[in-house]
Amino acid sequence: MHNRIHIPNLQAIDRAAEKFLEKTRGNSVIAFYAPMGAGKTTFTSAICRVLGVREDAVSSPTFAIVNEYMSGAGEPVYHFDFYRIDNIAEALDIGFYDYADSGNLCLIEWPEKIEQILPGDTLRVHICVEPDGSRVVEW
Repeated sequence: MHNRIHIPNLQAIDRAAEKFLEKTRGNSVIAFYAPMGAGKTTFTSAICRVLGVREDAVSSPTFAIVNEYMSGAGEPVYHFDFYRIDNIAEALDIGFYDYADSGNLCLIEWPEKIEQILPGDTLRVHICVEPDGSRVVEW
């Protein structure tokens, strides 16, 4: 089944994140594929807001590789950014499998860098920038 959510502007992003979470319930490892500047971190931040994560807690984990947040329900949410890793060993060194196997929500930016170690049930999501600047989220 092919799913698609259109995000016309930033004002609509939280509603899009709500819809995304409704449609993807049950998926714990979610990988976001998109070019630089397409909105991976912005959409991940909206997902975290919808989950009740304190807004000031959410930031891109570019230098830390992974940030751990707490949802409003008290559940951990893991946010990965693999942009700066050079090899799979770096992902393994931070315990990627432990996070992925935890059953908690894992939101992954730049999954291309660790494609060969992503779990088989990873939900692969593509964010596309439309000519008018809107975004389309597809999976």
